[in-house]
Amino acid sequence: MTDFPSHAPAILYVDDEANALKYFQRAIGGLAPVLTAGSVEEGKRLLDENAGRIAVLVSDQRMPGANGNELLSYAWDRHPHIVRVLTTAYSELEQTVEAVNRGQIHRYIQKPWEIAALRMEMKQALELARLRREHAQLLREKLLVRQKQSVANRIGTIYTLCASLAGPEQLLPVEAYLAAALTAGLTPPEPDWLLMDYADLVSAEAFRSAAFGAAVRDQFGRIERDYPERGVEQAVEMLAAAFGERLHSVGAGSAIFRDGRDLTEFLETPSNAPVSGAHAFWLACLLWLAKRGWSLQLTRGDAGLQCRLAQAELPLTPSQLAAWIEQF
Repeated sequence: MTDFPSHAPAILYVDDEANALKYFQRAIGGLAPVLTAGSVEEGKRLLDENAGRIAVLVSDQRMPGANGNELLSYAWDRHPHIVRVLTTAYSELEQTVEAVNRGQIHRYIQKPWEIAALRMEMKQALELARLRREHAQLLREKLLVRQKQSVANRIGTIYTLCASLAGPEQLLPVEAYLAAALTAGLTPPEPDWLLMDYADLVSAEAFRSAAFGAAVRDQFGRIERDYPERGVEQAVEMLAAAFGERLHSVGAGSAIFRDGRDLTEFLETPSNAPVSGAHAFWLACLLWLAKRGWSLQLTRGDAGLQCRLAQAELPLTPSQLAAWIEQF
């Protein structure tokens, strides 16, 4: 029997006939490591235990208790990267066609096997599995680039919004917003960025950013209009009114956000998810404070994210903004 590296892609063959298991292993063992199971339930267990190394699943159709289609469907649902092959000595065209149409199997092989043809089928299945792995890796890399681009574009939107509302030199709320998001822990979403093509993604991002910008502008205008002379020490009370029970006041100029996602919403929620009014108020409040030379600084604690009033430092430069983008 050929010795293979521990990480070598393996073939799982499932059949209730012991002689068929031995025959398959002798015929195919030189191509790849072969795992065998004598029932659908044992096949499911081996699939779950070895999903990372199994490249191809071959299953007999007729077995006691459950048929091969059930196992192939199980693998399709839980381990879609595995190439699935159905084999049987019986003519069961209806079930085979159903499995093909539902995408459960890659190939159907009639028993008894012709060894040369079986080996060729397994070589092709292993090659298909390799191509799927490489494609998945390229897709992951593409998604990572798209994630970074989307987050960078969203940060650019934050800057543009702050500059349009408070002047191009007004970068204080941008830094405060990004520092809070980083402290809260940012986890960019994947599902919609993976499933949407690039044009749809750009379109969704544009409409989402425009809606968020309008909401921040309205909230900022309302604060300026309703509280023109209000002292900055009241900012936490204003935030408490917007966030309700999600913000716990702990003293003058200090409070605790119970959920960090309240501070990362625009940067991390999916492209088709609207941004809440409370989150728009958060950025509007940072803008209002920055115009008065103040900011809110966050630290992580056991009870949540504690924010406190602090005098704003010098505005960050474009190179510092670029450094912030690199951190996300």
